Amino acid sequence: METYLALTSVWGVYLTAVVFFAGMGLRIYQWATTPRSPVPFGLFPKPATRAGRVAAMLRDTLVAPHSAKIEPRMWAFAMLFHVAALAAFVGHLRLVQECPVLPDLLGAEGMNAFAAWAGGIAGTLMMVATLYWIARRTFGPFKALSVPEDYLLLGLLLGVIVMGNHMRFFGDVHAAEYRAWFQSLLAFKPHIPEEILASNVGWSLGTHMLFVDALLIYFPFSKLVHTIGSFAANLTRSE
Repeated sequence: METYLALTSVWGVYLTAVVFFAGMGLRIYQWATTPRSPVPFGLFPKPATRAGRVAAMLRDTLVAPHSAKIEPRMWAFAMLFHVAALAAFVGHLRLVQECPVLPDLLGAEGMNAFAAWAGGIAGTLMMVATLYWIARRTFGPFKALSVPEDYLLLGLLLGVIVMGNHMRFFGDVHAAEYRAWFQSLLAFKPHIPEEILASNVGWSLGTHMLFVDALLIYFPFSKLVHTIGSFAANLTRSE
């Protein structure tokens, strides 16, 4: 297991970081150097001020009211997923630095219980939303519009979530050990704590990171990159 974790959770992380940031840098360069169209793409009614255009861009990107009108069920599951994903991302910041307020208010045991409930709820909601997207593309009229990349991306995403949920619901490793592992990566002195190697979720962590590595390596070259490009696209719509 130590070799598996070294490949997926140490060297795979470094490789992923290089490919992801290089790929995103290339994408941003391509967007920035694309000649602007002489024809305005703004949709009526357009905000009159720069602040109004930015507000419209944030509304269209983060709330997506047009999608809510066209297909409210898909929009609801998308909002469910993105809110849960944001909560999961905030929770993962404990790998970098422990929250400076909650542990003092809740105590060590209270903080662990809060993290378990919050992480478990977020992971469950993300899994439900992803399974809905898979079912939506597998059955019904949207099957004809789906391409292999759609199933690949959803499969990778589901693998990340399922392995993360396994670590959350069945793991016996606390955040401090995961933090020690992740901070060792940031310091370029990689080390996997013995508590993880001897745990019942070492394989889960390795497989979780394998899916994370694959998803982030593919991200800059996939349709998921719209999550970054949508900000600029929606700003163009309001100009």
